[in-house]
Amino acid sequence: MKKWIRRGVIALVFAALSLVAFPQRGGLGGRGGLDQEEDPTLPNGKSQKDEILKAEHQQNLKDAADLAALVEQLRADLEKNDRYVLSMSTLKKTDDIEKLVKRIRARLRH
Repeated sequence: MKKWIRRGVIALVFAALSLVAFPQRGGLGGRGGLDQEEDPTLPNGKSQKDEILKAEHQQNLKDAADLAALVEQLRADLEKNDRYVLSMSTLKKTDDIEKLVKRIRARLRH
């Protein structure tokens, strides 16, 4: 029991020393905070961040349209086949759907 308490105290001391020895950037008084960061502008005067977001939005719309088309094709393939066996093209469509969804999700999380 005393061993565990001693180890816990040592771990806490080590954690406290590491916080003091390696201060993180960004906090209350540190440099690199979000409010101090400048947004670079493009030569035409527009914000680079806004242009990137706009381009990602347009790409998301295009990918969503492609996704809807693939889903419709997949639905038609599944309705067309009366057997319980899927063709390789149907499986390829499901893989393409997954890739599109992952791309859209990654852009939305960005």
